[in-house]
Amino acid sequence: MNLYLRLLVVMIRVRFRSRLSMWDTSRVRFRVNPLDLDVQRHMNNGRYLTLMDLGRMDLMIRSGFWKRVTGKGWYPVIAGQSITYRRSLTLGQRFDLSSRVIGHDDRWIYMEQVFRVGDVVHADAIIRARFLRRTGGSVDIPEVLDLAGPIPESLRVPDWILDWNESSSQHSRGL
Repeated sequence: MNLYLRLLVVMIRVRFRSRLSMWDTSRVRFRVNPLDLDVQRHMNNGRYLTLMDLGRMDLMIRSGFWKRVTGKGWYPVIAGQSITYRRSLTLGQRFDLSSRVIGHDDRWIYMEQVFRVGDVVHADAIIRARFLRRTGGSVDIPEVLDLAGPIPESLRVPDWILDWNESSSQHSRGL
């Protein structure tokens, strides 16, 4: 229930916030509530991933990309993520979640999402995503980019992320 309430709040706030390009950085403010906590009384590791969904929704809705994607019968899926927890978030603490696209390769869209209190990073994540068709199959990256609008030339996926993608793909084939 907590996620749906937060989703509703994000959807309402989006209407009053400035528009973004799909290539901009979205920032959403949250506060740690009792349902976010684990037995150690800090935000549960899984809750970070849940809130990251909301950060990505904020970016897609504010950029108008969500409407275009759903109009095509597409939906996003996360195929991999790596998150590093640096500092705990505790009950009542306010924090910002920034979400941005950092680039693509021939198969994936890569995003970075960072949890901050002020300028202090509490957690940061890299996401590997793609879009699927409700009728079946995946959407090719050129189609996604055509729908998203002109991509800035400055966006380039760092080599270490491509290495992470390759190694995680090889690992899953070996299981």
